[in-house]
Amino acid sequence: MRRPVSRRHWVRLDNASNIFPAARSDVDPKVFRMSAEMDHEVDPALLQEALDETFARFPLYHAVLRRGVFWYYLQDSDLLPVVEAETEPSCAPIYQPDRRTLLFRVLHHRRRISLEIFHALSDGTGALWFLTDLLTGYSRRRFPQEALPDAAADEVRPGAQERPDPPPEAVGARTGAEAAEEVHELTTDSFAHYFRSRRRRRRAEADHQEEFSREAAPAVLTVEEADAPVEEAVEEPPAPRPARRRIHRVRGTRTPDHRTRVIELTMPAKPLLGIAKSEGAALTMYLTALFFESIRRTDAGAQGPPTMAASVPVNLRQFFPSSSARNFFATIRVEHTYGRGDDSPGAVARALQESFSAEATPEALEQKLHRLLRVERLPLARIVPRPVKDLLLSLINHANNRRLTVAISNLGRVKLPEPAESHVGRMLFHVSAVRPQFCAMSHDGLLTLSFTAPFVETDHVREYAALLTEAGVDVTVSAVRASEDELMEFGT
Repeated sequence: MRRPVSRRHWVRLDNASNIFPAARSDVDPKVFRMSAEMDHEVDPALLQEALDETFARFPLYHAVLRRGVFWYYLQDSDLLPVVEAETEPSCAPIYQPDRRTLLFRVLHHRRRISLEIFHALSDGTGALWFLTDLLTGYSRRRFPQEALPDAAADEVRPGAQERPDPPPEAVGARTGAEAAEEVHELTTDSFAHYFRSRRRRRRAEADHQEEFSREAAPAVLTVEEADAPVEEAVEEPPAPRPARRRIHRVRGTRTPDHRTRVIELTMPAKPLLGIAKSEGAALTMYLTALFFESIRRTDAGAQGPPTMAASVPVNLRQFFPSSSARNFFATIRVEHTYGRGDDSPGAVARALQESFSAEATPEALEQKLHRLLRVERLPLARIVPRPVKDLLLSLINHANNRRLTVAISNLGRVKLPEPAESHVGRMLFHVSAVRPQFCAMSHDGLLTLSFTAPFVETDHVREYAALLTEAGVDVTVSAVRASEDELMEFGT
């Protein structure tokens, strides 16, 4: 389906998005999925009406990905989304260079509504905003007698998280007024706003302050202003890097037709939050420590005390306010080497938490991102043709993957507006993966961990469930068929 477009807007991919089209593959198409389980069979016609309404409020999601000589860019299109019944494996490829398609899809299967997105378009925050509005619009149509008046509904439309121990990678909140007024434009690039032209932005802020607050007392310094020296400072020589250790990587038998193996562990959220708090760590770091332990117990191929590393995304909106639904995140790498002291999950979680907290600060993140954007803006980097950039970024992505045991993402606790909140049970989140990865998301008191990998073997997930059970947490396990035997047995 198409809609008329009078003028096509376009924008280059932001800093966090450049890697996704370059590094995608049949095994890892760089697609992630968010799902919500309803308390009834989904009505496709009403879901389509809700999608049309939500799509109109997200101009960003109208975009297609185009290839230029030097870079990829998002361009507005006249395409319209159509709700589909789920027929393909989870996280099937979305972006295809030879086809002009939208970069997301909305699926339904029995009681489940799913949103799948090519990661170059949006991150977990933007996707959750879209899914929240979609579920709200659908539920208002499905249960019109329960729909709140518009003014009251707007007050509870954040699509945000409320949890006693919010991890730094949690999705940014929106107030009711912001949710009602936001239109998620294509052109907004929060990386450019905050990190690409710091001096120019400081001058603009200074001019604004002088014009409107000449007699006011000095304002509280922003991160940029607080860190900026009066004169150009001489950089200290970098500290010597420690010797690089061999990172333990999980290996296995590839699934047929490259489908992602997905296993879901569902449990009550409150007991696990209590355990993590008693161990002195945030939930994400405790979950990571359990994953390291499950790998250590099940991987007989490890030689000597292993070093395990995890990549954890950080939502930058909590430090640098932004209402953009485009990618706006950074990653922090944490690791632990066994055999050097207390290797219990609680001790490992505390060590990971200390390492993570040191890097998850506005100052550290700003410094890191300024450095990355300086490289991107080098004259030589700007004139290198896109195919060469693709090759370089693909090699960088491969090298980064070799230095990781697992990647983790925790979207935290989600609260939806009514009437969606009353009719949605579990909410789930997972990604395609070239290595083991797990994602966490909780709603309605239930925390779901979704483990994905390109391998058939599931020993480490089975051990993970056993560790949770040993800790007194009730766990329910469900798995998507992936091996040849499973597919032949069930005929799918």
